[in-house]
Amino acid sequence: MTVTIEVDGPVTTIIHNRPEARNAMDPDSAEALAEAFLAFDRDDQSSVAVLWGAGGAFCAGWDLKFGASLLGSDNPQQQRAFPEIEPEDPNAVPFAWMGPTRLEMSKPVIAAIAGPAVAGGMELALWCDIRVMEEDAYMGVYCRRWGVPLIDGGTVRLPRLVGQGRAMEIILTGRQVPAEECLRIGACEKLVARGDARAAAEQMAHEIARFPQACARADRRSVLAQHGLSVREAMHREWQISTPMLEEGLRGAARFASGKGRHGDFGDI
Repeated sequence: MTVTIEVDGPVTTIIHNRPEARNAMDPDSAEALAEAFLAFDRDDQSSVAVLWGAGGAFCAGWDLKFGASLLGSDNPQQQRAFPEIEPEDPNAVPFAWMGPTRLEMSKPVIAAIAGPAVAGGMELALWCDIRVMEEDAYMGVYCRRWGVPLIDGGTVRLPRLVGQGRAMEIILTGRQVPAEECLRIGACEKLVARGDARAAAEQMAHEIARFPQACARADRRSVLAQHGLSVREAMHREWQISTPMLEEGLRGAARFASGKGRHGDFGDI
């Protein structure tokens, strides 16, 4: 089995377990990962997911050996990475080589990155909401060497995180981007010691899961929804998304008024 799932209360850890290929993404893995994340999103008991690659590699990208087998195919994109959803389904998602990279989650996902997160693996990491990298981990558009394009969100998400100029240089040169640089330019949000990415990501996930979830998900959705909008349009969108959550906020205000959480104390909320 290339994907396993471990649940610890409100946190679901989804593990890509293909270490013999440095967790390169083949069709079976892509299908299993997509299904695992759809199941997480439907699970009312699970609040935050962590994505981790077993064996010291997050993901070495799309499986080029599988890609080579498609050479000469009339339409390579007919080789689905996970089953096609009927077009009339309002929840339909387009085909993605890397599995979940075109799914839109309603709950946060944290990437726990050890070793390489390169080519499609970098796109998979960028799909996550937050990235925790080990100090010797790295990203990079390694598929530049083989003429394989970024088709799982890399050209969309990387510029939004690090800016167009930096993204263009990283994408066109295909060079290695070490973890320290990823942190400095905004391609990751936390740096940890070697071997600690999963534990650190799961700890962060539990911290997020402690909070009232309707509000957290509304704020997350507003952040994602504001791309491409003017400030006025984005403010209006924020208001539309957030005002239904005011009841939850009023209950929180009542807890504060009763004496909880004073002086920045997050331990008693």
